[in-house]
Amino acid sequence: MTDLSTAFLTEQQILIRDSARRVATEIIAPTAAQRDVESAWPRSELKAMAELGFLGMLIPEEYGGTGAGVLDFCLAQHEFAAVDAGLATIVHVHNFTAMTLAENGTEEQKQRYLPAMARGESIGAFLLTEPHAGSDTAALRTSARRDGDHYVLNGTKQFISNGSEAGVGIAFAITDKSAGKRGATTFIVDPKQPGYCVTRVECKLGQHTAHTAQIALEDCRVSAENRLGAEGDGYRTVMGGLADGRIGIAFIAAGAARGALEAAIRYAGEREAYGAPVAKLQGVAFDLADMATQVDVAYQYCLHAARLRDTGVNCMKESSIAKLFASEIAEKVCSDALQIHGGYGYLADFPVERYLRDVRVCKIYEGTSHIQKLIISRNLT
Repeated sequence: MTDLSTAFLTEQQILIRDSARRVATEIIAPTAAQRDVESAWPRSELKAMAELGFLGMLIPEEYGGTGAGVLDFCLAQHEFAAVDAGLATIVHVHNFTAMTLAENGTEEQKQRYLPAMARGESIGAFLLTEPHAGSDTAALRTSARRDGDHYVLNGTKQFISNGSEAGVGIAFAITDKSAGKRGATTFIVDPKQPGYCVTRVECKLGQHTAHTAQIALEDCRVSAENRLGAEGDGYRTVMGGLADGRIGIAFIAAGAARGALEAAIRYAGEREAYGAPVAKLQGVAFDLADMATQVDVAYQYCLHAARLRDTGVNCMKESSIAKLFASEIAEKVCSDALQIHGGYGYLADFPVERYLRDVRVCKIYEGTSHIQKLIISRNLT
């Protein structure tokens, strides 16, 4: 019988997936529940993952990375999210920050920052969202004023994943208010420099291990050498990265849904009612069948979107479809998994309540479900 989980994957991709699955099982899963309780940053887990190359997957080989494609990376993320969506988010933001730098940076910038990112010595963060503007990137207000050989950045960034733990960040700021979208520029910022202030680490519903911070840029001086691309190119840089990132979030959502489904199958096979495992009850069996269908369809469409991205096809619509569908079904699958567990599903003793809390944000970050529908509809017409 054909193993459909490996159908159409290359030998290298199967090796990546299997290696990531071992990391998920042996390194990430054993500490996931306790890290969730303590809101603990996964320092030792990230170190182990960096040593195996997972923090440099989207970094070219000449800068210490593995030079993997988006699909290769997402296959690994799918495995990590199946045990801890929060940790997968950390790795997601870090790798896509690095990819943005690799695709838009000067040779000197890439030599300076990417090797340390590949080794996990410097974690990446993307400073885009602000307190009054998230999906509406054109409404962002953080300013960058030229002052000799530097730019001076002022503004507040909100919901910044990895922001409190970052060693390097990419910040989006306005250099010309009169130019609209053409007045935005991106900068490489050093969180250790004066003017980069972590004003708070958010207390969240889920993904407790993935620290999310509010960052105040207060007269933060950035060398002109750390401008990422030309002045006015910021919007193009950001929007390209968001399209790619949505595929990654879709895989995280699909991975968490798969983890919840597997937990529900195990529990339904062990828990007995009326003299037989509850999996034998038609209502439960049908719920499991629906969940499996949703998980498989989401995963297959995620593969489709990632393959399009790796072949250079414009897949703005497909990346939004993947994120929309995967994040929507993930919440439902995780909720159904909790329901199958009955009262035990509501307890922290079982992982499904954490899966449900962790996956809820997938419908919000990197573009809400409504934003994905807007993008899809625009691409239809």
